[in-house]
Amino acid sequence: MAIAIETFFLNPDHGGTLQMQLQEIITSGILSGRFLPGERMPSSRKLAQHLGISRITVTLAYTELLANDYLTSRGRSGYFVSENAPRPPRFDMPVARSESQVDWSRTLGQRFSSYASLVRPPDWRTYKYPFIYGQTDARLFDHQNWRACALQALGQRDFEALTSDYYERDDPKLIEYIARHILPRRGITARPEEILLTMGAQNALWITAQILLTQRRTAAMENPCYPGLREILSQTRCNTLSIDVDEDGLPPEALTPDVDVVFTTASHHCPTNATMPLDRRTALLKRAAQDGFVIVEDDYEFEMSFLKPPSPALKSLDQAGSVIYIGSFSKSLFPGLRLGFMVAAEPFVREARALRALVLRHPPGHIQRTAAYFLSLGHYDAQVNRMGQAYRRRRAVMETAIREHRLQIAGRDSFGGSSFWMKAPEGVDTVQLSMQLRQEGVLIEPGGVFFDHGAQSTQYYRLAYSSIPSARIAEGIQRVAAMIARSGPI
Repeated sequence: MAIAIETFFLNPDHGGTLQMQLQEIITSGILSGRFLPGERMPSSRKLAQHLGISRITVTLAYTELLANDYLTSRGRSGYFVSENAPRPPRFDMPVARSESQVDWSRTLGQRFSSYASLVRPPDWRTYKYPFIYGQTDARLFDHQNWRACALQALGQRDFEALTSDYYERDDPKLIEYIARHILPRRGITARPEEILLTMGAQNALWITAQILLTQRRTAAMENPCYPGLREILSQTRCNTLSIDVDEDGLPPEALTPDVDVVFTTASHHCPTNATMPLDRRTALLKRAAQDGFVIVEDDYEFEMSFLKPPSPALKSLDQAGSVIYIGSFSKSLFPGLRLGFMVAAEPFVREARALRALVLRHPPGHIQRTAAYFLSLGHYDAQVNRMGQAYRRRRAVMETAIREHRLQIAGRDSFGGSSFWMKAPEGVDTVQLSMQLRQEGVLIEPGGVFFDHGAQSTQYYRLAYSSIPSARIAEGIQRVAAMIARSGPI
């Protein structure tokens, strides 16, 4: 019996190739039981004509399915659904799905859905003026070489790295590159036993907080700060001390004697972009040695120092072993990579490695090996250089537009980065402003989410230039200024 050709149709919104889509249609039909073993497939010529695609596309799809035993060939008779094709388990489905009888309002031991995160529309790429932070610009990313490295990592030579369960270990090739090339750029020396890979910087912050903090300990954080950190600390139920930052970052003299852990973005404060000067870093390290607290340094975005060389990491100045250093490849490569690392004393890394193994074992081996190739073959440095040049041009255009329209820059940034920290006029609510600007095709990030709950400010906002081309920046800034003008005097 032949399968009706009308069964096949293409989805114009499908993200893959035509060959991939056709393979999905056929495998779905077989796995769902709609295409039965022994049934004849339409000829490649007729199916290609019906779908309006080339015959070779259909032939390639059939050949791939033949190799995976979904189809079988009977010479001149054509292709048929294989008798050995994978089949899903059979069982009787319930007539109707019953409503849950569990009172989840009482059953949930903890709640995490109230996390105040940075919210951007899922379709943000369709907006003409996306001043949003931390997203990849496809025009700047080296797709070709990343794909080549991924294919190399899929090869027979790297089969073990691809398929093995590392348990608590990491890819030695990537660890070696981080130790020999990435860390020295920040003035840091470390042995492999002092380095641990993580699923991004946020995962590293979570691991650190889980190990160091209890209900009887106190953590100090910057205000404003990365909102994810605030939520991570709240999960530990520790005592928190919110320290207001100034133009030089976190002031060490504001720390109280009972502090156990200090979280800081010393080299590039989030979100104001302030850089902690050397004398303040020295004072912070001196306090840590005297008072016995640990410093967690989130050194995000250090690669984007295109205005002048970055200052050495806080970890590089640490003589007492008080600093836990956190880095990430998410900003320089792409956020979906979810690959970061931490550097700390071996006893801490040993515990962090054990905790990571309990939660997720290790970052995927293929991702680790692909990143190792991308870094070691020089593609990473070329990528960072390309982004730095583009960001320098965009920053200059944005800074000119900001000053022309008399908008106020609130944060001081000496090294580069990918955003400006802004302050709206008195009485302007940037949450409401952001919603109004969406109607104009403009996306900005309201700043209230960065502040401690007791000192939340809706007067601040962030304008990033990582996701918007230079040609659209001036017009976008003009629209921001015009909307603010309608909301109140500049």
